[in-house]
Amino acid sequence: MSSITERTSPRRRLLVGLVAVTAFVLAVDLSGAANLEPVRGAAAAALGPLERLLGPRDGVVSELRAENLELRGRLSAAEQDAAVESRLATILTEPVLAGAVVVPARVVALGVSGPAGPERVTIDVGARDGVKVDRAVVAEGGLVGRVVSVAPWTSDVLLVGSPDLAVGVRVGPQGVLGQASGSAAPGGAGPEPGRLSLALVETGTMRSGDAVSTLGSLGGGPYPPGLAVGTVTSVDDDAGRVAQTGALRPSVDPTSLDVVAVLVTTPRSTPRPTATAATG
Repeated sequence: MSSITERTSPRRRLLVGLVAVTAFVLAVDLSGAANLEPVRGAAAAALGPLERLLGPRDGVVSELRAENLELRGRLSAAEQDAAVESRLATILTEPVLAGAVVVPARVVALGVSGPAGPERVTIDVGARDGVKVDRAVVAEGGLVGRVVSVAPWTSDVLLVGSPDLAVGVRVGPQGVLGQASGSAAPGGAGPEPGRLSLALVETGTMRSGDAVSTLGSLGGGPYPPGLAVGTVTSVDDDAGRVAQTGALRPSVDPTSLDVVAVLVTTPRSTPRPTATAATG
């Protein structure tokens, strides 16, 4: 018997005591004894602390649940902020972005989809964050697209892969000039799903595996030079063409966009050094 008592927890002993007291008061009440108020008062005084000790009431439980939900919400928000900061830090490690000022953003809505995936997205930054039309948008891996409309707190981005967006590029180690687009190259077929068309605009060659990067724009906008656009996946062997055409795989998957950055200034902030030609 002593071993059973030793294994009984204090909480269980309190519960047994509570049941015993309740049974005693009920038995006295049913016996018809007079003047039970002192007994009931003493029982209430004894049972009140026991009830509080044995467990919280409904109001306390609701309050604790509300606090728990609030804490979970704060933790989720903190985790999301940490994820944004981590991905933004990765984006900013790209050497081509050295000196650039960016506004971090998250994709909050997707537009219509084409062969290469979504053609437009909405991000959660706008004019009040310093975003303007025709600013480049980048993500981990390279170019995402450019801003085409701006509201106070949101912006729409036209993505690389849209048939309405053509990007001047350099291809391969020689930097041959070309154009990448979500529409068909001149005289060629449209790109396969998940690919962009690529057409050189000058005499030169390209091979599968060649890196494709932005050519750059006058004044640095919308695209600064050197942003990764993709990798050549195929080259059309057509001897009748003056310049080669082919296809490339984008550096950034438009179907998995989350954290992006809008370039609000051009990366290069110092004058380019001059050079002196050798004299004869």
